[in-house]
Amino acid sequence: MFEVYITRSGKFLPNNAISNDEMETLLGLINDSASKARRIILRNNGITSRYYAIDSKGNPTHTNADLANNAINTLFDAEFTSKNVELLSCGTSTPDHLLPSHAAMVHGLMKNQSVELNSSSGVCNAGMNALKFGYLSIKAGNTNNAVCSGSERVSTWMQANKYENEIVNLKKLEEQPIIAFKKDFLRWMLSDGAAAFLLENKPRGEKSLRIEWMEAYSYAHELETCMYAGGDKLEDGSIKPWSDYSSNEWLSQSVFSIKQDVKLLDEHILVKGAESMKNALTKNNIKAEEITYFLPHVSSHYFVKGLYEALKNEGVEVPMDKWFMNLKYVGNVGSASIYLMLEELMNTNKLKKGDKVLLSVPESGRFSYSYAYLTVC
Repeated sequence: MFEVYITRSGKFLPNNAISNDEMETLLGLINDSASKARRIILRNNGITSRYYAIDSKGNPTHTNADLANNAINTLFDAEFTSKNVELLSCGTSTPDHLLPSHAAMVHGLMKNQSVELNSSSGVCNAGMNALKFGYLSIKAGNTNNAVCSGSERVSTWMQANKYENEIVNLKKLEEQPIIAFKKDFLRWMLSDGAAAFLLENKPRGEKSLRIEWMEAYSYAHELETCMYAGGDKLEDGSIKPWSDYSSNEWLSQSVFSIKQDVKLLDEHILVKGAESMKNALTKNNIKAEEITYFLPHVSSHYFVKGLYEALKNEGVEVPMDKWFMNLKYVGNVGSASIYLMLEELMNTNKLKKGDKVLLSVPESGRFSYSYAYLTVC
């Protein structure tokens, strides 16, 4: 078994940072009315700026594959070029197409040479799953290196014009022409961007991060779906898939919009997060006091205090001065968020040899969690 190191990191955030006051201008008004929930949601999530891959008129400026490819290109120089890549592993929640795979589309933009591909789907854990595929490939000696990425282009999913037919349908039914909170909620939570890591079986440069272990946990066997797209939730908790709806219903019910059951989220996300993190640390004989930097992906600052308390209740207390986050000014970029956090930490002067870094990523899709433990060397 080989050691695995994160030797380089890079990112790409499209266009200029978007303030809270600019969001609705770019995404558009639904039914020509300002969202009643927007200010409350933004106040709770604590995000002050984010990035969108659309211009001032709402036209797309980049595809998801473009974002990932631009982030990946920052990893290359004369010593390591795209021609040296052996494995490309890409994760996203919002691929540009149902087919071909996201990784195939990114590879098509790289125009380098034949490589092994892996596409990881899901929600926020798609990025960590992409990382784990690269990690395991190098660990087993199947490849000497891997490029792993997380990327999202969700802004075009959240534009007001995507809900026009639903509003028209509600008016025809003589119902209030207001989209459900489960849809409106995520319009003010998510943003675009990409980041990438180069993984190798040897350290490179002054500082590399050795991946000591990665762990993942799913609770889908006991909890119903919380965050979803391409379908809708039925009374029994099951999800009716988009292919079971008529094409007219795709539009009249905004079937492809991203939705979240906020009640389920609040009830389970922290409890299962603390439980799974305790299990991961116990399994690998790690004590909380050994962690130098804790990088938790949270969708909202609303959850930070609760996560701290939930971990403390499980006997895993990580002091807040060890937490490193950039949600406030980068936004919630789903599967790319953990990459963006670590990329920023790696490119500061904070890290010292011997430091221990714990990555933590929850996914509310059907409640799953991923962890990675790193040593600076």
